[in-house]
Amino acid sequence: MKNSAAKTNKVYNWVLLFIIVGVVIFLNIIGTFIYSRIDMTEDERYSLSSGTIEFLDKMTPSDAAEPSNAAGDKVNRLYIKIYLEGNLPAEIKRFRNAIEDKLVEFREIAGDRIEYEFIDPSQGTEADQNALKEKLYNKGKGIMPLEIVYDKDGGQNQMMLWPGAEIDYGGITKGYVQLLPGSPQGQPARLTTEFSETTVQNSINNLEYMLVSALRRVILKTKPRVAFIHGHGELSFPETQRIRSLIDDYYTIEDITLNDSLAALDNVKGVIIARPTSAFTDKDLFILDQFVMKGGRLMCFIDKLTFPLDTLNMKGAVHTVRTNIGLDRMLFDYGIKVNDNYAMDVRCGPIAVPFAKESLLPWFFYIASTPTKHPISRNIEPVMLRYASQIQLIPNEGNWMVSPVLTTSTNSTVTGLAPLLSLGMPMNYGKSPVLVDNPTSDANKICLAGLVEGRFTSHFKNRIIDTYAKNPDAKFAEKSSNEGKVFVVGNGNFLKNYYDSMPNKYGQMQYRPIGFNNLRYDEVLAQMRMQPLIYGNQEFFQNTLDYMMGDNSVLDIRSKQIDIHPIDKEKVKTNGNFYKFMNMLLPSGLVLILAFIIFYLRKRRFAR
Repeated sequence: MKNSAAKTNKVYNWVLLFIIVGVVIFLNIIGTFIYSRIDMTEDERYSLSSGTIEFLDKMTPSDAAEPSNAAGDKVNRLYIKIYLEGNLPAEIKRFRNAIEDKLVEFREIAGDRIEYEFIDPSQGTEADQNALKEKLYNKGKGIMPLEIVYDKDGGQNQMMLWPGAEIDYGGITKGYVQLLPGSPQGQPARLTTEFSETTVQNSINNLEYMLVSALRRVILKTKPRVAFIHGHGELSFPETQRIRSLIDDYYTIEDITLNDSLAALDNVKGVIIARPTSAFTDKDLFILDQFVMKGGRLMCFIDKLTFPLDTLNMKGAVHTVRTNIGLDRMLFDYGIKVNDNYAMDVRCGPIAVPFAKESLLPWFFYIASTPTKHPISRNIEPVMLRYASQIQLIPNEGNWMVSPVLTTSTNSTVTGLAPLLSLGMPMNYGKSPVLVDNPTSDANKICLAGLVEGRFTSHFKNRIIDTYAKNPDAKFAEKSSNEGKVFVVGNGNFLKNYYDSMPNKYGQMQYRPIGFNNLRYDEVLAQMRMQPLIYGNQEFFQNTLDYMMGDNSVLDIRSKQIDIHPIDKEKVKTNGNFYKFMNMLLPSGLVLILAFIIFYLRKRRFAR
């Protein structure tokens, strides 16, 4: 009887074992075909944004230009080659795996339209490696190499990486994407152990944006037209080359001089007016006004005051002068007023002052402006606005909606009209400057950039020019036929890049931005070989254009809030040994306790 029961139990145990093993194998087989994970983070850092999902879902042949292969067949697959493979340090390996996880998520939505491969650029002969690296570098227009220094086996090791991806579309290389950043000067960066963790983590957080932006650039079929207006002393082409390069892949950029031509802005969707210095004629204002009435997107970057900077540097003080451009009067009718003053903020950049006790002073007019919760500025670095005027937004319920986009901090104030600037001003406030009563109140924030969206009434409703009133081709509209957008920043210089020139083989001068990116880094600190402050001017301009032009596919990703919780180094230093012992002893202790319990139960059972 006992032998029969024992055999039954033995068969039961074997059957149960086979069932468990079979279920595990079955689940693993299913797992190879189905990719899924649950994002339990508060900021949803491991979930794709709605803009990405919508973009990938719409990646159909009808949305993209369809190249043909050698056989004439339509090819619409994107092939991504990522040059991160091989014997990599732990942090870089983690980054490589994060890229693969993101691409797997992309494929879950886009399907076979996206294919990818990880490649080790150090494979093959030396000649093959050099040819590949030269192709990837692409004369500085492709992937920038990254030299890393890391600790391993008790010593320091060096490795040259190519942390980027090459995107092929229809069998043709269409673009590159840099996945880990280079240095400010554009030379190969050096990533040490000290900075690797932060850099890699930030790059992982930006992966979704970088990849979607690159895919969007590759498959783009038609580009909306964006016009830079000229003829009123605006920033020149060499001065805006850097911001043009940021948007050139997504928009058709034109330089237009209005010249009183009614058809000057036909088929143009967006207009950029970058720091005009001379007055607009009534006819030019009429053209811009009617552009807005038709639902156009008007972006104005205005300096209401000017002064000679060299006089300030030489004499230490200078008077400011109002600019009479006329454009501000038209903007007032759209709900935006630009004041003839300067904002001052304790949250500011430094200014170099020669022959002073302190070579660097906090210059309240170099405002590191505070982003708001608006999608244009959310989650970007502070935008550097040097000598910015106050913006006042005038709401008009039922017609348009106003939104502040950039503000000062709570410890800020404004000057009087057309103020006198003095380099001695920071000295008057001491080491802990307070510019306003109750410096922690949000009521002290000053708007520096604002947006108005909706339907407008023409600036020329009751004062149309005779030339156009009697011209049937003018087709004057008193009110908006479509909803328009008007965006104004009380500063125009923040778009301006430094540049140099060199003659080409024909003796003509060619202009190019200098190697140092003054739109992203603080040049004063960089010149003094100090760690430069990082600004979000480039991202801010990109976000502005995307929002104004109605393309939110990447704007939604840029605005994604990912909170980084840095390790408390003091706490690690104080309690590090405790947690080390806990990690070693707790697992072993649990195993011993479990073994003792099992031994006790078995002994008690069989002792009976």
